[in-house]
Order: sequence, then C-alpha cells, then structure tokens
Amino acid sequence: MEVLGLDIGGTGIKGAPVDTVSGEMLAPRLRLPTPKPATPQAVGETVAEIAAHFAWKGSIGCGFPAVVQRGRTLSAANVSKKWIDCPAQAVLREATGCPVSLANDADVAGLAEMRFGAGRDQQGTVLVVTLGTGIGTALFVNGRLVPNTEFGHLELDGVEAEKWAAAIVREKEDLSWKKWVARVDAVLVHMHALMWPDLIIIGGGVSKKHDKFLSALTVKTQVVPAEMRNQAGIIGAALWAGEEQVEGEDQQKDRRKPA
Repeated sequence: MEVLGLDIGGTGIKGAPVDTVSGEMLAPRLRLPTPKPATPQAVGETVAEIAAHFAWKGSIGCGFPAVVQRGRTLSAANVSKKWIDCPAQAVLREATGCPVSLANDADVAGLAEMRFGAGRDQQGTVLVVTLGTGIGTALFVNGRLVPNTEFGHLELDGVEAEKWAAAIVREKEDLSWKKWVARVDAVLVHMHALMWPDLIIIGGGVSKKHDKFLSALTVKTQVVPAEMRNQAGIIGAALWAGEEQVEGEDQQKDRRKPA
C-alpha cells in the first residue's frame, strides 16, 4: 500500500510517499517551513502544497505535535493554540481533498521504530523516548501502541522533565555531556519505575551521538539507539494511515457477512 506520510513539526513540515509494506520512501522527501503563526488554516495550506507537489490523490497519514483523539487535537506543542480542541483531521482532509489519518507525532515515530527499526520483533513493554525540542514518548505492549502517553511532562522535583532534560536544553544551557546525561538518566529511571519496560529506545537527532551517553546511563533495563532517525515520523505516519484503512476495510467486510 502506498500512503503519503507527513510529519508536522514546529519548524518544518516534511512529507514523502511511502510503501507501507517495506517501509521505503518512494521519492525524496519534501520539507517546507512551518508557517508562522502555525494556525490550522496556514498549516492546512502547507500540507496541501506538499500533497500537490507529489500530485497525491490517495490516503495521507499525518503525525502532529499534540494529543490526538478521534481526529481532534486536544493540545498544541510549538504550533498555534488554535489547534486545541480542533477537528484537525477534518481540517487537513478539506485542505488536501484526500482521506487523512491523524495521530500524535511521537506515537507514529515509535510505530515506525517498532515495525522497521530497533523495536522490530520485540515483545513485552517497549518505551520509545524521543529527545529533541521536547521529550516525546511512545509506549508499546506486545507490539500494540498505547496512544498519547506524554511522559515527557512528568515532573521531577517540581520541574517538567522535558524542560530539564530535552536535547535542546543541553544546547541552551551549554551543558557538558556528563551533566546532561545525568539529567536524562534521572528521567529514564523515573519512567522505568512507573512502567518497567523491557526495552527503551532513544530517538531524536541526538541518537546519532549515542556513543557519547548511552554507556553512562544507569537505568536498569536495556537502552538502545533508534535506527529510523529523521525518517521515522514520515514512515510512521504512513503506517498509521495504512493500518486505519485496513481496519476500516475489515469492518466493512464484517458488516457484509450474513448473520
């Protein structure tokens, strides 16, 4: 199945057609700047521009920086607050003229990692932690996603985890790797105490420098770097849409079966 995967972020909106069976991108990705302000109308126009670039008429999967339930965005991170309680899926469907499936950006990136990356064939509880401008999380139990976990907002000593230990904090505060890793370790130890995952996968751009910090972690479970890197959001969004489409077709088949 071919699906256009879109990864909407605070600074850029990236997209490419994806083969959801192989996980391969079928064309070079297109990245456009996220409009300022990133209102639903403005983002919709940018998404439509990406769809038009690929002359796309089929299904679109979209990862979005928000809690997403039944096609509505209930929060907003690094985009306009007008997305809060917005029928976002319908907005993007109207903008593109295509069927759109919407999910949390960390969840779809985790989905790609579980299907084609470091989490493939992994059973038990897996926590994918993305370290970037914030801390995104995706939780899987025996391969099934528990959506919208948002564990990056957990507090340690009254401070929100992502405001203390995200990758961007290391840059802004000019922290040494040793000091920053101590913060990341504290966050992972706290998460581990709540979920006891069998595996933690560290994603985000910083995962490319995993040799600088993974060995210093003390959390009592296996921790590995992500493999999908900057393709995870696009591929995972396409996977999400593909699975929703298959589920919808299966439900229609069940309705047609004689009683």
